[in-house]
Amino acid sequence: MSDATLVIPAVSEPPAAPPPPAGPADRPGRLEADAVSAWFGQRKVLDRVSIDLPAGQVTALIGPSGCGKSTFLRILNRMHELVPGAALAGEVRLDGEDIYDPDRRITDARRAIGMVFQKPNPFPAMSIRDNVLAGLSLVGSRIKKAERDDLVEESLTRAGLWVEVRDRLRQPGSALSGGQQQRLCIARSLAVRPRVLLMDEPCSALDPTSTRVVEETIREIGSEVTIVIVTHNMQQAARVSDRCAFFLAAHGTPGVIVEQGPTGVIFDNPQDSRTADYVNGRFG
Repeated sequence: MSDATLVIPAVSEPPAAPPPPAGPADRPGRLEADAVSAWFGQRKVLDRVSIDLPAGQVTALIGPSGCGKSTFLRILNRMHELVPGAALAGEVRLDGEDIYDPDRRITDARRAIGMVFQKPNPFPAMSIRDNVLAGLSLVGSRIKKAERDDLVEESLTRAGLWVEVRDRLRQPGSALSGGQQQRLCIARSLAVRPRVLLMDEPCSALDPTSTRVVEETIREIGSEVTIVIVTHNMQQAARVSDRCAFFLAAHGTPGVIVEQGPTGVIFDNPQDSRTADYVNGRFG
């Protein structure tokens, strides 16, 4: 690793910040990655990745398996540092502020930059209502008791789930269908009122009907919160995203961004032949 490499130390968290006000969601945030490289031990998995993720837009990260897309996604909210032996270089900035600044709390980054995982992961022992509110506890936020029901309704509505579950909020979240569970997880993330929402293949375990509903949810909230989604489904990337970034790791080399830009350009008029080959299904 180069001298510029930052080896991430164990984190000692200062006391949690006061809870955010229970008003409207903050404006969407702009994320910028500047020359980000990443390692797991001695293995370099990303090489000098730079990208601008505009506020209030949906950006899809596409590319074959093993090219570093999910690793890069986790770097965007400091989950990379949870892996033993992980290291990185470069900067990730949210509206100009480095989220890896030693003076910045991890909980602040996680509150502003939420994550939805590939497999729906509602807390099985919790009700639908409590699953939504659990998002606040995960990032050290609190909310007044009188405001909780309003927050639950708001979050489930934004996730496209309120009408389906409003009469059974006390039932276990694990009793929902797979697609509903994923939208419950989206609602849990939205309850914190993040400025950016990261999604790691959120529809890969869902049936086509559930996938369509989740995609509709992404499009509906995409102007309210910046979304970065990893997907292997080229049709999905074309449907839901405003911009795309094509990652590639060839012959054991670390992942890089080959090409990035508006989704229409990436799919219809790519500048790199490798991009054209990938989006047209000739490899990957």
